[in-house]
Amino acid sequence: MHDTGKPWSRVELIREAFHYQSRFEGSTMVFKVDFPVTEDPAFPFLVKDLALLAQTGFRVLIVPGAKEWIDSVLTEYGIVSLYRLSHRITTAASIPFVEMAAFHVAARFMTGLAGSRVDAVIGNFVRARGIGVVDGTDMEHTGAVDKILTDSLTKTLDQGMVPILPCIGYSPAGKPYNVASDEIALAAAEALGAVKLFFVSLGAGLRAPAYKLPGGIELGEDGRVVRLTPAEAEAVLQTNTVGQVGAIQDRPLEELNLALKASRAGVERIHIINGREDGAILRELFSNLGSGTMLYSDEYEAIRPLRSRDIPVILRLMDPLIRQGILIRRGAEQILEKKQDFAVFEIDGSVHACGALHEWGGQGEIAAIATDPLYADMGMGRRLVGYLISQARKKGLSRVFVLTTRTQDWFELLGFKEVSVESLPESRRLLYDHSRRSKVFALDL
Repeated sequence: MHDTGKPWSRVELIREAFHYQSRFEGSTMVFKVDFPVTEDPAFPFLVKDLALLAQTGFRVLIVPGAKEWIDSVLTEYGIVSLYRLSHRITTAASIPFVEMAAFHVAARFMTGLAGSRVDAVIGNFVRARGIGVVDGTDMEHTGAVDKILTDSLTKTLDQGMVPILPCIGYSPAGKPYNVASDEIALAAAEALGAVKLFFVSLGAGLRAPAYKLPGGIELGEDGRVVRLTPAEAEAVLQTNTVGQVGAIQDRPLEELNLALKASRAGVERIHIINGREDGAILRELFSNLGSGTMLYSDEYEAIRPLRSRDIPVILRLMDPLIRQGILIRRGAEQILEKKQDFAVFEIDGSVHACGALHEWGGQGEIAAIATDPLYADMGMGRRLVGYLISQARKKGLSRVFVLTTRTQDWFELLGFKEVSVESLPESRRLLYDHSRRSKVFALDL
């Protein structure tokens, strides 16, 4: 959300912030921060925002990247780094300097958090194993995550402290390994059941027209890709990584690939943001439009288009609401005629909710929302409305509206505001049934 300076705009922003704070309070969030971010003038403000999250009830875990600083330290001591694809070959001679550099970067986060009176712990939370010999090359002290020590991490988080995981892991025998911080962040998010994983780097991120994007991708005013489903992320990667050998070299695409892996591992939301932007993390967390790109495990995966054989079922779902005067009466032929507008919520092959999005001259009408009362606690109606809103955005509609006689409070909770009948598109206003005296609620997109 962009503050236009109007009081209502600021109030809406505050409402959004409280909504998301209430939803995610107590949740675990993992932040992977690329090293160049720590060298940027905005870094102190980023750390203050992380401290604020920790102080307001979020369980924050930080994984600092250190690649560029390690490069600098090794160069200073006259040690040349060789790579095998994307992995540094960490030799016995270089590992002490790699450890020193990694813990130095982690300490910068600890110092910043201390300045905001937030306790942090740099700990041995990663058990590692050596990669070994790859195509004849001994990777020596280059390792991979063997296990995230969740008991120690959970105790640290339970005490309100922020764990910081440098890119170093240790074998059970105490042998140190240089482990990619991206890999540590993925493994930690999965092991702790994090609801959010952030990749914080410098740069513009995923934007049009810099990348080839499939149709229907939601873009912000500045061309930023706002959100993607896993299927959409796969399409972006397939379109933009053709011909690349080995690891993906483009950082935004690399982050998207990591985000896709995290989604498949069960992380609910993954965010790719620019650490140079002031307040980027807070705006991404606490506003609908965010500041970066979000990959979300598709909460609408149980929602699909209406099929002809579903019509008797949705008529049965709507019948009680029709008899109560909440919905207008629709026959099978009317529904079949507008079949392409309807979506249903399916659980284990059975339809338990339905809704429709009708287009009227650049606006969309959400209608025929009905749910099985036995499944009322599953939030299917809310999720259907969210799905229909996302469809309206993809169609480029300017707003969505509903006509209701009994459910205005529910739609207000979803962010809709009451508007006049005169604000309806003319073609829809001519069909308005004055005898029902329905109220009109709208949501600008």
